[in-house]
Amino acid sequence: MYLGLDLGTSEIKAVVIDEQGKLLASAGEPLEVSRPHPHWSEQDPADWWQATHLAISRLRSKLPQQWREIRAIGLSGQMHGAVLLSREGRVLRPAILWNDTRCALECEQLTQSAPELHQVAGNLAMPGFTAPKLLWVARHEPAIFEQTATVLLPKDYLRWMMSGEKVSDMSDAAGTLWLDVARRDWSDSLLAACGLTRDHMPRLVEGSDISATLKNDIARAWGLRDDVVIAGGGGDNAASAVGIGAVNPGDAFISLGTSGVLFAVNDRFRPNPQSAVHAFCHALPGRWHQMSVMLTAASALRWYCNLTGSNETTLLAEIAQLSPAQQRQAPIFLPYLSGERTPHNDPNASGAFHGMTHSSDRAALGYAVLEGVAFGMADGLEVMQQAGTQLQQCSLVGGGARSDRWAQLMSDALNLPVVTHSGGEAGGALGAARLGWLAAGGDFAAVCRKPAIARQFQPDAATRDMLVERLNTYRTLYQQQVALRSA
Repeated sequence: MYLGLDLGTSEIKAVVIDEQGKLLASAGEPLEVSRPHPHWSEQDPADWWQATHLAISRLRSKLPQQWREIRAIGLSGQMHGAVLLSREGRVLRPAILWNDTRCALECEQLTQSAPELHQVAGNLAMPGFTAPKLLWVARHEPAIFEQTATVLLPKDYLRWMMSGEKVSDMSDAAGTLWLDVARRDWSDSLLAACGLTRDHMPRLVEGSDISATLKNDIARAWGLRDDVVIAGGGGDNAASAVGIGAVNPGDAFISLGTSGVLFAVNDRFRPNPQSAVHAFCHALPGRWHQMSVMLTAASALRWYCNLTGSNETTLLAEIAQLSPAQQRQAPIFLPYLSGERTPHNDPNASGAFHGMTHSSDRAALGYAVLEGVAFGMADGLEVMQQAGTQLQQCSLVGGGARSDRWAQLMSDALNLPVVTHSGGEAGGALGAARLGWLAAGGDFAAVCRKPAIARQFQPDAATRDMLVERLNTYRTLYQQQVALRSA
């Protein structure tokens, strides 16, 4: 059996699959995000490690007889976060997360000091990436920067705690802005632009390679054998791609987690940063991918449920009762609760409801939230198409994949067939388990096959016409917001 761990923003998730790829059990443990100042988003790495122990304990209780058959562990995790370690291995400050937007000025600094950035790293300098975070620390917390001996990404902190090895994989490292993405190696010049060297970086491996072995004391604490290997793993989106079999050029998926992602596999490095499309390494050798990213997706629905004292199940049932006329009259929602990446690269973008009246009830605003996220995905698809990526179909994964209503709305807004898969909500954890299987010697074709399709959704022409009109208004509202901020 093979264990997958996915360190998300809102939870740590653990799954176990068998040698046929069947999902045997899963468990999760929630995580909280600290926002001590506007634009800040942080977590304490110690909370990740505690949550990992709890998730492992719950998973172990579900498979007591088979537990010691686990042969490998794969890791997946939220990208771009900065865990700063001292020479003694002490965490120096809370981890700055991917959706933290405090370092807009440092993005400008990095762009000016590293003119090769766009071509080598394949991406614009955006506040979510790791490199500008370190420039911010150097400027605002110089004592901490001076003590920093190692910079680890979130999932790689878990690997270090599990194995004592400081290692990262190509897909996660590509999200730092320190990787030469075409060469799949650290860039000395990009590191130097941030006052760093290779000595500050973890060793690099491919996501399907062995990176380390579980420490004996951790193996005993978790009830596992002492020869369990740990795969390189992947950033959450690349791992999710492995989980749903998006491993060949032309394969694509949408992920509706805390953030929203449109992911397409390429056979070569295809940077196009001018359109704010990301170009990263895949978690598998010899593969790359393009990706559009919106910073708020399923987290917008959670935010709205908390605001209105509802829950997702109840709210989605209420939304399903809305007529087409009620949908057309619903307010329009801008989902920029944490700023936005693709296509705007705008950390100051903000969320908004437009067009509310006395008849705007909870269901209508809830529909607007789902629709706004779908419109954000449509914006991402448009710039990916401008960058040369043409899609025929998308899989849908992540927590949002549990909602048929949202899946149909995605199909209508993107004008693309959308499919969901059995176990698709397992996302990065399932892909991590598959990467662990590959590291333990699994056959690529058997491990990376696409899971069975659970549901298929085709664009509805009548709904599409209505959505095109509302999408145009949505885009106009964002431009008006920009104009107001610059007035």
